[in-house]
Order: sequence, then C-alpha cells, then structure tokens
Amino acid sequence: MARWDPGTEERLKKAALELFYEHGYDSVTVTQIAERAGLVRRSFFRYFPDKREVLFAGSEQLPPAIAEAVLAANDSTPPLSAVLEAITKVGTLLTRHIKDATKRRAIIDASTELQEREQTKLAAVTAAITEALLQRHVEPQDAKMVAEIGTIVFQNAFAQWVAANGKRDFGACIRALAAALQLVVSATLA
Repeated sequence: MARWDPGTEERLKKAALELFYEHGYDSVTVTQIAERAGLVRRSFFRYFPDKREVLFAGSEQLPPAIAEAVLAANDSTPPLSAVLEAITKVGTLLTRHIKDATKRRAIIDASTELQEREQTKLAAVTAAITEALLQRHVEPQDAKMVAEIGTIVFQNAFAQWVAANGKRDFGACIRALAAALQLVVSATLA
C-alpha cells in the first residue's frame, strides 16, 4: 500500500468509528484503529494527534466559518438573526459532509472524555461568534449572550438532525428551535 494513499485518512476514520461503536471508545487503541485500516500505528499519527481527534477532525474549521458568515450578514440584520442565519448556512453545509452521525453521537454520548472535548469545541464556536458580533459593534455583554444562545440553538439543531438520521433539513431544525425560543422568551416576559 502506498505510504501517502489519498484514502488513508478516511479509512482511519471509518476504522475508528467502527471500533469505537463495537467496543467502546475507551477500549480501543490507536494500534487497533491502524490495523483495522490496514496500516501501522505510526501512520495514524500522520493524520491525527490522538484517537479523540478522529471524531472531531475538521471541527477547527467550524468557528471561523460561522464567524465569517456572521460578519457577512447585512449590517441592518439584528445580532441574533445574523447568528441564526450564519449557523443555518454553515450547519447546512456541514450536514452534507457528515457520515455516520448517529454512530458518532452514540460514541460521544457514552464517553465523558469525548463530551468534554465536544464542549471545548463548542466553546470555540461561542468565542468566534462573540468576536464576530463585537466586530459588528454589538455591545460586549449582548454579543456574549447572543453567541451563547446561537451555540445552544446550533447544538440542539444538530442533535435533532442526528436524531432524524440526517433525513430532516438542518435549516428546518434551526427554524423550529428559533420559534420555540421566541415562544419561551415571550411567555417569560409576558
């Protein structure tokens, strides 16, 4: 097999996902993942710094993509609307490229370590949205609050999309959650 086979990263991801799902995340070693993919252990580290990152590969692109989408919103768009539009746009693109989301979710839900990693990644999304809103001249306390709300909506929309096995439109998930949020806030302030 070629040393830099173009399909190597995908084979490693597939092997890791299968093994994590079959045996549990904690029970699987990097060596087992590499062997399942038909590689040696050293090859794994050319693509991933550790076995957790197999599940989160590419997630570092999410915060800047959402921030860029927030900044691209029309200047007259209210902050929360800009964030909801941004997470809808980026989330829709993201869901087109995700494979085995249900298995991935089950693996993360079964591991405290992976849940913590996911929360760290979501914190980066919140920070990026906050910074984008600040660049749009939103007051700091409002920017932080809107960013946190946007991240929660994104997280819940993604969970709904996964629960529907990817058969539900991601934008519809966002719109439903935004409507629910509006009802909750209206009822609370009434």
